[in-house]
Amino acid sequence: MTRTRAYLALGSNLGDRAAYLQHAIDGLAATEGIDVVAVSRVYATEPVGGPTQDDYLNAVVAIDTMLTPHELLGVAHAIEDSAQRVRAVRWGPRTLDVDVLLYDDIKLDDDVLTIPHPRMWERDFVLVPLHDVAPDVVHDSDHAQGGVRDAEVALRLPVT
Repeated sequence: MTRTRAYLALGSNLGDRAAYLQHAIDGLAATEGIDVVAVSRVYATEPVGGPTQDDYLNAVVAIDTMLTPHELLGVAHAIEDSAQRVRAVRWGPRTLDVDVLLYDDIKLDDDVLTIPHPRMWERDFVLVPLHDVAPDVVHDSDHAQGGVRDAEVALRLPVT
């Protein structure tokens, strides 16, 4: 099996937001077939859509994986579940959100998963941290950085 580069967006706006983001990184790193290769800076952003809620912390993780896109989505959902993610309201507050943004250059659209993520190019809170880990994918001109602020929070790469 060959390794594939994939990018995942992380977000949290409930509880210890930074700890939930780190939990996602550690969970990815602990999964067989996934190597975490880079983590963006952490950004604070206002929520988009949904009910009134607190600001998010957002980051993007670059991984090399041997998992299929659907297996990777399953890992993302399992990590969200382990953070007690509740899916009660669309675009509502959450302890942890883990979205598959890109999986190599694969394009996929089925009932479960769409890659590239369908709204990523409209969201500076995704594009700014994605630029940190993949400047060849997202150029400075691709995002305005509107409403995206440096959160002055540091996440760490897992020790391997």
